[in-house]
Amino acid sequence: MVTPPKGDVLYLPVNAEGRRVADAWDPAKDEAAGEQCKGYGAPSVMHLPGRLHISWQNDTTLVVETDAGTQTRVFHFGAGSTGADQRAAPPDAPSWQGYSVAQWEFDGPTRRGRMAGGGGQPRHGSLKVETRRLRPGYFRKNGVPYGANATLTEYFTTLTDEGVDYLVVTNFLEDPQYLAQPYIRTVQFKRQADSRGWNPTACSAR
Repeated sequence: MVTPPKGDVLYLPVNAEGRRVADAWDPAKDEAAGEQCKGYGAPSVMHLPGRLHISWQNDTTLVVETDAGTQTRVFHFGAGSTGADQRAAPPDAPSWQGYSVAQWEFDGPTRRGRMAGGGGQPRHGSLKVETRRLRPGYFRKNGVPYGANATLTEYFTTLTDEGVDYLVVTNFLEDPQYLAQPYIRTVQFKRQADSRGWNPTACSAR
């Protein structure tokens, strides 16, 4: 991946403060501070080139691993983990991946956690994930910032085109500190039959 040049915020809805911080980006300073992963937080890591490994940790916890930056995202389902119930979550310190709560949004009844087999399942829908408690970082690797009060809302949807399965991820980043309006973008991943090409790499500040 080629990192955009310093100060390049073209088409990004940053406010004056966001532009000021982006103009001051210093990757060497991030490296010296041990913050090479500032560009690999939840608002950015899904949009970096790489592969995903998705698995259930248990019936109410979904884990998404990325080989870009060797990051792990954890999605929590169930009571106390939807919408405003973020406040009821354990008081973990802010982190690159934040605290993510998830729920299925289908045409039929809402379900929590792993989908059971059998008939009567809704045919269309998405997985909605809301992430808060983020450690401040960059939503683009050239130092375009998001702050501690940013909220990331994502919709994960599967589709099939000409026999090929895809995962489409649409995210909405809201940040009163650095954004003039929500930043919306979409990325898609092609499903593989095996783990060929899986190559976990360390974070890079550059």
